[in-house]
Amino acid sequence: MVKKAIAVLRPDQPDGTVNGTIIFTQEADEVKVDIDIKGLPAGNKKHGFHIHEFGDNTNGCTSAGGHYNPHNNNHGAKEDEKRHVGDLGNVTTVDGCVKEQIIDKQISLDGECSIIGRTVVVHEDEDDLGKGGHQLSLTTGNAGKRLACGVIGITK
Repeated sequence: MVKKAIAVLRPDQPDGTVNGTIIFTQEADEVKVDIDIKGLPAGNKKHGFHIHEFGDNTNGCTSAGGHYNPHNNNHGAKEDEKRHVGDLGNVTTVDGCVKEQIIDKQISLDGECSIIGRTVVVHEDEDDLGKGGHQLSLTTGNAGKRLACGVIGITK
């Protein structure tokens, strides 16, 4: 059983500044996600934070596909029972940086909902958690373009 994974975030565009590391630790029936991101726009702003379907970044973050959604649900909040497995809500910047931890019970580092080999993405805008009424709310949370991403791999 995989106990720990890491994603190293790289900017989606060559002139981008967003970078960081995301550490995933499997603990019984939940995953602890330690988030350390730098280079986001200054100020205190929320940014959508998701696991995307593919571990392919050959064409930047676009190659990662849509949100990881093995149960074919609508987009939702991290707390929602029915949501994309990859819906992890928002992270909040403080002076362009994010240093926080979230706990999630739907993602896993092994088994049916394993996120190993998939991509974690930080978006430009706030995720409306499927409740914004925008045509993209139920698919992407209307979180805007992809600022940075990284493939999730096993670590020790």
